[in-house]
Amino acid sequence: MGSQQRSQTSSGTKNASASKADALTSFGSLTDEQLEAHLEVSRYGVFDLTDAIRPSVSLQVIPRQGYRHDVYVDPTSNAKVPVIMAAASRERLFDLFIDMIDTLGPAVDVVLETSHYHSGGHQDHYREHIDMPVLKSIFYDFEDMLLNDGCTGVAVLNPQRQQEVQFDEHKMIIAYGSPLETYERVLISHDVYVDEDIRFITEAEHVHTSSDQLYEQFQRLTMRLGMESESDDGAMC
Repeated sequence: MGSQQRSQTSSGTKNASASKADALTSFGSLTDEQLEAHLEVSRYGVFDLTDAIRPSVSLQVIPRQGYRHDVYVDPTSNAKVPVIMAAASRERLFDLFIDMIDTLGPAVDVVLETSHYHSGGHQDHYREHIDMPVLKSIFYDFEDMLLNDGCTGVAVLNPQRQQEVQFDEHKMIIAYGSPLETYERVLISHDVYVDEDIRFITEAEHVHTSSDQLYEQFQRLTMRLGMESESDDGAMC
């Protein structure tokens, strides 16, 4: 995976967006060779992972394709927002994300989330009002980084519609806001089907991976999107 590869373990969570945890995990008991061997495994059955994330060594959750419904509760207003959480195999994942954001309209806002140099947290970079064709073209230019960097997440939103699609650090797709049927039609068109019992890699111990090269690409993406660069003090993800 390269001499400059970085990894960090996370504990599982059942929230729509999982946070990283600095805790002793089963990954800490592995030798460097065992960890490297685990990171090299990307296929589970017919499901291919990107390089961004790997499941626990004990495979508490075996990655597979599908989506389920959930609800996000706003911590300030207690308002409930319907959510779809989805996982897709690598070969269809990026095109699925592009088709999902295409449902949001001709102009959107975009947020890039980075945890590259932040212990136990992340920073957001925000760009308001970008034309969808321009955004999709830029995303395609950075497809490799967006797929394989376990310290980068992106959210595309239409504030007027109160709809949002996230492509998070775990390379899950999370869609917020009614009507969910539009999102579901896109998912099904990519052979991603509903499974209300599906468990995701975020719901158990897992490991994120990144590299110095991927962080450099992240910085270039922020510049392409007209976002201000953030400080790079701190610890690598």
